[in-house]
Amino acid sequence: MRLMGLDYGDKTIGVAVSDELGWTAQGLEVIRRTTEERDTNRLREIIRDYGVSEIVVGLPKNMNNTIGPRGEICIAFSQSLHEKLQLPVHLWDERLTTASAQRTLLEADVSRKKRKQVIDKMAAALILQGYMDANSNSKR
Repeated sequence: MRLMGLDYGDKTIGVAVSDELGWTAQGLEVIRRTTEERDTNRLREIIRDYGVSEIVVGLPKNMNNTIGPRGEICIAFSQSLHEKLQLPVHLWDERLTTASAQRTLLEADVSRKKRKQVIDKMAAALILQGYMDANSNSKR
Protein backbone atom coordinates (compact mmCIF):
# COMPACT_ATOMS: atom_id res chain seq x y z
CA MET A 1 0.00 0.00 0.00
CA ARG A 2 1.66 3.16 -1.18
CA LEU A 3 0.62 6.70 -0.45
CA MET A 4 1.05 9.70 -2.72
CA GLY A 5 1.68 13.19 -1.35
CA LEU A 6 0.85 16.33 -3.32
CA ASP A 7 1.96 19.93 -2.91
CA TYR A 8 -0.69 21.72 -5.00
CA GLY A 9 0.30 25.12 -6.33
CA ASP A 10 -0.84 27.65 -8.91
CA LYS A 11 1.68 26.54 -11.54
CA THR A 12 2.93 23.16 -10.35
CA ILE A 13 2.02 20.05 -8.39
CA GLY A 14 4.83 18.52 -6.37
CA VAL A 15 4.48 14.74 -6.19
CA ALA A 16 5.94 12.29 -3.68
CA VAL A 17 5.28 8.60 -3.05
CA SER A 18 5.88 6.37 -0.07
CA ASP A 19 7.80 3.14 -0.01
CA GLU A 20 5.64 0.00 -0.01
CA LEU A 21 5.64 -0.22 3.78
CA GLY A 22 4.57 3.41 4.22
CA TRP A 23 7.64 4.38 6.25
CA THR A 24 9.45 6.87 4.02
CA ALA A 25 8.44 9.44 1.44
CA GLN A 26 10.47 10.23 -1.66
CA GLY A 27 9.98 13.20 -3.94
CA LEU A 28 9.02 11.89 -7.37
CA GLU A 29 8.39 14.73 -9.80
CA VAL A 30 6.96 18.17 -10.40
CA ILE A 31 3.97 18.37 -12.71
CA ARG A 32 3.79 21.63 -14.63
CA ARG A 33 0.08 22.40 -14.54
CA THR A 34 -1.63 22.74 -17.91
CA THR A 35 -5.26 21.62 -17.91
CA GLU A 36 -7.20 19.89 -15.16
CA GLU A 37 -7.70 16.87 -17.43
CA ARG A 38 -3.99 16.50 -18.28
CA ASP A 39 -2.94 17.02 -14.67
CA THR A 40 -5.43 14.39 -13.47
CA ASN A 41 -4.33 11.97 -16.20
CA ARG A 42 -0.69 12.30 -15.10
CA LEU A 43 -1.67 11.65 -11.49
CA ARG A 44 -3.71 8.65 -12.65
CA GLU A 45 -0.59 7.28 -14.43
CA ILE A 46 1.51 7.67 -11.27
CA ILE A 47 -1.19 5.97 -9.19
CA ARG A 48 -1.23 3.04 -11.59
CA ASP A 49 2.57 2.80 -11.94
CA TYR A 50 3.22 2.89 -8.18
CA GLY A 51 0.12 1.12 -6.89
CA VAL A 52 -1.03 4.13 -4.86
CA SER A 53 -4.04 3.45 -2.64
CA GLU A 54 -4.41 6.81 -0.84
CA ILE A 55 -3.54 10.44 -1.52
CA VAL A 56 -2.39 13.16 0.91
CA VAL A 57 -2.82 16.78 -0.20
CA GLY A 58 -1.07 19.59 1.62
CA LEU A 59 -3.48 22.08 3.20
CA PRO A 60 -1.93 25.53 3.58
CA LYS A 61 -3.32 26.96 6.79
CA ASN A 62 -2.64 30.40 8.16
CA MET A 63 -0.38 30.59 11.19
CA ASN A 64 -3.46 31.19 13.38
CA ASN A 65 -4.89 27.84 12.15
CA THR A 66 -7.54 29.39 9.89
CA ILE A 67 -8.02 28.43 6.27
CA GLY A 68 -7.57 31.19 3.71
CA PRO A 69 -8.23 31.40 -0.04
CA ARG A 70 -5.29 29.14 -0.96
CA GLY A 71 -6.51 26.53 1.52
CA GLU A 72 -10.01 26.66 0.03
CA ILE A 73 -8.50 25.97 -3.41
CA CYS A 74 -6.64 22.93 -2.04
CA ILE A 75 -9.81 21.63 -0.38
CA ALA A 76 -11.69 21.91 -3.69
CA PHE A 77 -8.79 20.18 -5.48
CA SER A 78 -8.79 17.30 -2.99
CA GLN A 79 -12.55 16.84 -3.33
CA SER A 80 -12.24 16.82 -7.12
CA LEU A 81 -9.42 14.25 -6.93
CA HIS A 82 -11.51 12.00 -4.71
CA GLU A 83 -14.43 12.12 -7.17
CA LYS A 84 -12.28 11.56 -10.28
CA LEU A 85 -9.86 8.94 -8.94
CA GLN A 86 -12.14 7.14 -6.46
CA LEU A 87 -9.39 6.98 -3.82
CA PRO A 88 -9.31 8.25 -0.24
CA VAL A 89 -7.85 11.77 -0.15
CA HIS A 90 -6.56 13.21 3.12
CA LEU A 91 -5.69 16.83 3.83
CA TRP A 92 -2.55 17.50 5.86
CA ASP A 93 -1.44 20.77 7.42
CA GLU A 94 1.49 21.92 5.30
CA ARG A 95 2.45 25.07 7.18
CA LEU A 96 6.14 25.81 6.75
CA THR A 97 6.90 22.74 4.58
CA THR A 98 8.12 24.83 1.64
CA ALA A 99 10.23 26.95 4.00
CA SER A 100 11.66 23.77 5.54
CA ALA A 101 12.42 22.33 2.10
CA GLN A 102 14.07 25.61 1.07
CA ARG A 103 16.20 25.65 4.23
CA THR A 104 17.30 22.03 3.68
CA LEU A 105 18.30 22.75 0.09
CA LEU A 106 20.19 25.89 1.12
CA GLU A 107 22.07 23.95 3.80
CA ALA A 108 22.97 21.37 1.15
CA ASP A 109 24.34 24.23 -0.99
CA VAL A 110 21.99 23.46 -3.89
CA SER A 111 22.06 26.15 -6.57
CA ARG A 112 19.12 28.53 -6.96
CA LYS A 113 18.24 27.06 -10.37
CA LYS A 114 18.26 23.49 -9.05
CA ARG A 115 16.27 24.50 -5.93
CA LYS A 116 13.54 25.92 -8.12
CA GLN A 117 13.31 22.61 -10.00
CA VAL A 118 13.00 20.38 -6.92
CA ILE A 119 11.40 22.49 -4.18
CA ASP A 120 7.82 21.37 -4.92
CA LYS A 121 8.55 17.64 -4.91
CA MET A 122 10.59 18.06 -1.74
CA ALA A 123 7.69 19.91 -0.10
CA ALA A 124 5.37 17.06 -1.22
CA ALA A 125 7.73 14.56 0.41
CA LEU A 126 7.70 16.56 3.67
CA ILE A 127 3.88 16.70 3.62
CA LEU A 128 3.64 12.96 3.02
CA GLN A 129 6.29 12.11 5.62
CA GLY A 130 4.53 14.24 8.23
CA TYR A 131 1.24 12.50 7.54
CA MET A 132 2.82 9.03 7.70
CA ASP A 133 4.73 9.81 10.90
CA ALA A 134 1.62 11.11 12.65
CA ASN A 135 -0.44 8.11 11.60
CA SER A 136 2.20 5.54 12.49
CA ASN A 137 2.40 7.05 16.00
CA SER A 138 -1.37 6.83 16.43
CA LYS A 139 -1.33 3.14 15.44
CA ARG A 140 1.24 2.22 18.11
